Amino acid sequence: MGGYGDARPGRKPASAVSCGAVCEDWPVTWRAPEVSRVDDLASAPERQALEAWLKWHRETLLFKCQGLTGEQLCERSVPPSALSLLGLVRHMAYVERVWFRIRFGRQDLDLLFGMEQNDNADFDEIVPQQAKADFDTFRAECDLADEAARGHSLDEKFERRGEILDLRWVYIHMIEEYARHNGHADLLRERIDGVTGD
Repeated sequence: MGGYGDARPGRKPASAVSCGAVCEDWPVTWRAPEVSRVDDLASAPERQALEAWLKWHRETLLFKCQGLTGEQLCERSVPPSALSLLGLVRHMAYVERVWFRIRFGRQDLDLLFGMEQNDNADFDEIVPQQAKADFDTFRAECDLADEAARGHSLDEKFERRGEILDLRWVYIHMIEEYARHNGHADLLRERIDGVTGD
């Protein structure tokens, strides 16, 4: 999966359900909500353009999940990959927190989903019952990321492992990260129910 700047040495075995027999024990009680993306991506000043593209990619990930049950969101791609739509939502919540709040904002925060103990927990430890809470976490982290960046110049710098980066770099990296994973989401969604589209 990657793309968040740190190597993930030594994958631990996936401990979560792959939505087989176990998922059948849980009734369907929640579906991912409908999403209306705003295509306001015309030429604009740099900050406005970066924010608009990031918002569009955030909404695109949720758009790819809309209407699916927690069970469907947990469906894996192909063995041995742990890739799933719910895993992608959790992963991007984690990435939003790490880059905007922990690294740029220098906030002293724990990693999400117990990733201090298992650095693949965002993908490994998914359950259908937790899908709504995971979506709520994603939305909250996006809002808090925006808050962490608000009022700061794109030129404002921070250090990570001896490397000097700026807020502009974070926006560009996040857009790249979403673009890659939204491509994964395209394929996952088509595999689940045949739905395709931008």
